[in-house]
Amino acid sequence: MIPVCRLFITCSLFAMGLPAVANDFPTVDRVLYVQECIKAHPGPQFEMVNKCSCALDRLASEVKFDDYVNMVTVVNAISIGGERGSELRDNETVKPQIKRYRDLQAKVQKACFIGPM
Repeated sequence: MIPVCRLFITCSLFAMGLPAVANDFPTVDRVLYVQECIKAHPGPQFEMVNKCSCALDRLASEVKFDDYVNMVTVVNAISIGGERGSELRDNETVKPQIKRYRDLQAKVQKACFIGPM
């Protein structure tokens, strides 16, 4: 009986000391994503907090944080008007990032029941 007990204690201590394996985003970025999601999809606050948190969790499981930052930066920058925005809008090398971001957004929103059903 003692070896099983020691094994359990050893495994428990080992598991508590391990960092999370999840592809974790910084807290501030999680909060900003959920706030922007709620703003873009009005509805009951408690429901939307849960749905938007679900969407971020799904997104974080699909993409690394650095890739997410690159995609969001490009998507936000293409909305800049005039010549500055056209540098990215007309740039063929960033179009795959834009498409990937939009596809991921559609996928996570569908999975978390955000938007029209």
